[in-house]
Amino acid sequence: MAFLLEIEWYVLYVLATTEASSAKTKTVEFNVKPGGVVHTFTEGIDKYECSFTYAAQGGTNEDWLMSVGLSDDDMLFSCSLWRPQGKSYLFFTQFKAELKGTKIKYANAYSQTGHSEMLLKPEEFTIGDSTVTHTDGKFSAQLSKLTVIGQIGHDEL
Repeated sequence: MAFLLEIEWYVLYVLATTEASSAKTKTVEFNVKPGGVVHTFTEGIDKYECSFTYAAQGGTNEDWLMSVGLSDDDMLFSCSLWRPQGKSYLFFTQFKAELKGTKIKYANAYSQTGHSEMLLKPEEFTIGDSTVTHTDGKFSAQLSKLTVIGQIGHDEL
């Protein structure tokens, strides 16, 4: 339970600090393309980067947003990507989000059915030190939002 409270604190902290400082937050639009080909989209702030690699099938291109943020104290780097219209009509055959320069402290993936956003089941994706990836054979192929927060390690003097 304490771990969940710590994670909730991270989420609230990052949201509060990145929204308060527009100089350390960046939101960009990118196009998710079907066709089964692997694509990567990358955005960053300072020396920290978030890369989203995916392959999808069905439908037509969809506009998605990626938001990256750096907390005012430079201790947390956040990356969120989502489809502004909610539900994606594409079937993701794979996905991976990777943070460069940080160690992941929190990550969650969501799907959307109708007007409801739902967490993916924990077995559908795997959280590593710097990546969040789909789990082969368990991922339902539905993704509408992904949020990742990394803690930045500072070198001691």
